[in-house]
Amino acid sequence: QVQLVESGGGLVPPGGSLGLSCAASVSRLSIKTMGWYRQAPGKQRELVARITSGGITNYADSVKGRFTISRDNAKNTVSLQMNSLKPEDTAVYYCNADFYIFGEYWGQGTQVTVSS
Repeated sequence: QVQLVESGGGLVPPGGSLGLSCAASVSRLSIKTMGWYRQAPGKQRELVARITSGGITNYADSVKGRFTISRDNAKNTVSLQMNSLKPEDTAVYYCNADFYIFGEYWGQGTQVTVSS
């Protein structure tokens, strides 16, 4: 059974920084793409950032220049560094991994709240 275990998140004031990490429970399986999505109350889940096994990244326009995604292919981990956070970044953030063999999996979600 594949699991994605997220860590990080919490409460941060506007302008602050926060880091999220996600680790797949199986380190020997190759993953095509890893990424982060978020869902705010009353809104649909949206892509925040994703990264391929080759290191190609893409970001939502709303986070470009503020968020940085990175991954460790050997450990099957993905991280998201979030800087200059805004109240509109408040959401539940979900880790996503698309395995070559097993398909797509989601983490359980971690709350990020940007508020003074």
